[in-house]
Amino acid sequence: MLRSGACARSACSRSLHEERTKDLEFFFQYLVAGITYGTIYAIVAIGFNIIYNATGIINFAQGEFVMLGGMTAVTLHRFMPLPAAILGAVVLTTIVGAIIEIAFIRWLRRPSVLRMIVITIALSILIRETALHIWGESVRSLPYFTGSSMTSFQWGGVYVSPQILWVIGIGVFVVAALGAFFNLTMLGRQMRACSANRDAARLCGINAGNMVTLSFMISAAIGALGGCIICPITYVQYDSGTPLAIKGFTVAILGGLGNSTAAVGAGMILGILESFSIWVLPAAYKEVIAISILLLILFVRPSGIFGSAEAARLKDF
Repeated sequence: MLRSGACARSACSRSLHEERTKDLEFFFQYLVAGITYGTIYAIVAIGFNIIYNATGIINFAQGEFVMLGGMTAVTLHRFMPLPAAILGAVVLTTIVGAIIEIAFIRWLRRPSVLRMIVITIALSILIRETALHIWGESVRSLPYFTGSSMTSFQWGGVYVSPQILWVIGIGVFVVAALGAFFNLTMLGRQMRACSANRDAARLCGINAGNMVTLSFMISAAIGALGGCIICPITYVQYDSGTPLAIKGFTVAILGGLGNSTAAVGAGMILGILESFSIWVLPAAYKEVIAISILLLILFVRPSGIFGSAEAARLKDF
C-alpha cells in the first residue's frame, strides 16, 4: 500500500516535471518566433524612419517595397542563382523607389501632411494592383538560404530553422551598416544635415533633392532585402505588403518616429507580444495586437515609448 502510494507520487512528480519542461520549451519557442518577427517589423520600421527623417513624410507604400523585393526575387530565381536573384530584386526595387520619389514626390512644394498620406496610400494601392496583374494571386516563396524547410537544429529544447538565423543576422547587419553610414560617411552626414535643416543644408552646397531621392532608394532597398529574407518563412503574394506596413508603422510609432535605433527594441516588443498572444488567444486575434498597440500609443504617448515629444522631431538615427 505504501509502495503503491510512493509510486503514484513519483509518477505525479515526473508528470509535473515533464509538463513544466514542455511549457518552458514552448516559452522559448515562442520567444524565438517573436524575435524573428520583431526583426522583420524593425526592418520595415527603419524604412519608414529613413524617409521620415529626410522629408517628414510617412511613406505608407513602404510595405509594398517589401512585397516587391520578395516577388521580384522569386521571379529572377527562375533564371539565376539565389544570391544573384536577391541582389537583382534589391536593385530593381531601389530603382522603383527612386522613380516614385522623382515622379510623385519631388515636384511637390511643402505639401500638407494629409496630402502626403493620400499620395503614399494611393501609391501603395497602385503598386499592389500592378503586382496583381504581373504575378496574379498565387502565393510564392524562395528556397531557404541554407538547408530546407525540414532542416532545423535543437538548442535547449527549441527547434531553430537556419533561415531564422539569416533573418536575425541580416537584421543586425542592416542596423549596424545604417548606423555607420549615417555617422561615419560624408553622404550620410549630408543626409542628416538635410534632415535637421534643409534650407541650411542647401546654403552649404548640399543638393537636398538628391538626398531625398537617396532616402527613398535606401528605404526601398532595405524593404526589398527584408522581403527576400522573410520570403522563405512567411511566403509572399501581391497583397502581403499591407499588413507589414501596418506593423512596421506601429513599430515606428512605438519607438518614436525618426528613431531607427529604438525601432529595433519596439520591433522586439511587438513581435514577442504577437508570438505569445497565440499561446493564450485564438490565432485570429494575432493581427489585432498591432492595431491595439498603435491606437494605445497614439492616445497615450504619441511620441513613442522610447522618446519625448522633442525627440520625435530631432530625427536622429
